[in-house]
Amino acid sequence: MPVCPDCGTANGEGDDFCGNCGAYLGWSRTAAAAPASAAPARSEPAPAPTAAVAETAPTAPAAPAAPADPAAQAEPAAPETARTESTWRNVSRRVTARSRRNQPPAPDPDPAPPADPVEEASAQQAPEPTPARPPAPEPVPPSTPAPDPQADPVAVQPAKPVAPRPVVRASAADEVQDGPPCPRCGTPNLPARRFCRRCAAPLAVTAPPPKLPWWRTRWPFRRRVRIGGSGNALRRTIALVVLAALVVAGILLYPVGVSAFQDVLDKVRSTAPITPSLTSASAAVEGHPATAAADGLSNTYWGAPAVGDSVSFTFRTPFRLVDLIVHTGASADPEHFRQQARPLVLSLEVTASDGELHRKEITLNDQPGPQTVATGISDVVQVKLTVREAAGTGPGRTIALAEVEFFKRT
Repeated sequence: MPVCPDCGTANGEGDDFCGNCGAYLGWSRTAAAAPASAAPARSEPAPAPTAAVAETAPTAPAAPAAPADPAAQAEPAAPETARTESTWRNVSRRVTARSRRNQPPAPDPDPAPPADPVEEASAQQAPEPTPARPPAPEPVPPSTPAPDPQADPVAVQPAKPVAPRPVVRASAADEVQDGPPCPRCGTPNLPARRFCRRCAAPLAVTAPPPKLPWWRTRWPFRRRVRIGGSGNALRRTIALVVLAALVVAGILLYPVGVSAFQDVLDKVRSTAPITPSLTSASAAVEGHPATAAADGLSNTYWGAPAVGDSVSFTFRTPFRLVDLIVHTGASADPEHFRQQARPLVLSLEVTASDGELHRKEITLNDQPGPQTVATGISDVVQVKLTVREAAGTGPGRTIALAEVEFFKRT
């Protein structure tokens, strides 16, 4: 019958865990089976005396039972056995705690029947057999590794020869040399030397050249070392060629520069109207003289009989003609605008005070209202307009030029 190793409760043969504390019983079976197989069979104890004899006869002390195996009792318990039992108890405690959580509490065992007093007395007199402990395991001698077979020798390179230690010889004292020190390391050198005997620096120190002005560092004034000469003649030649080119370019481009400058002034400064002192025409229709083109009214006009006729405007003093405004048609009113023919292309001829003649062709729109023409001509003394093309010509219809306005720069 297995006994619980924790609480000592007896359990059935088929039980794996204690019914009182839930401890695992497999370890107790293993521990009890080991001494039972090792210990020899004991002789049965003598029958206990009866109750009457036990009351009259004095009770003699019972002799202790001889141990079954004297050698086992004489030898002390091995430390490995104690360690094994403690390990079993620890594992059983862990399994017991886990089983208590998972299993319901066990019911109370049935009460045991009353024991016979004679059997109790005999059980008290007879000593209980002491369970034998399992024998200690024999120590295993440490295994000695088998020696490895000796490796075969391999080819090696010959060792390098050891050079002999250098022999330290006493060096002769340097000759004392008096002279100017080296500008780099300060070592004195003989006056005849050109380079230092320690650092090979040149002993003849030359003063650094003066710094050139910035314009001497620009081409073509930059100095260069040339083979066969200093290059001064070439630099002078190049400078003269550049100067001549600038003069020629200035002469050729002077008119263009002046014109560009005058155009800038025309845009910057303001303008004012100017009236011609004399107006004349190559031909005119009766009732529409040439003076009607410069009277300041847009409902009167100069009537040209045919294409090719011209009108001229003369001024007292030369001026800068910035632009002119042309009005075509018999009137600025759209209803009366197309009653007469209108000029479409005019030839502009401007005469300067020096006699220079400027020509320009003007294309006009066939619609009422002012039309501005930019000129930008200086020193103007006379302006001539010639009709080159006209619209709406026919029998009894004259070419009407209503007004021409001139503006100068102030």
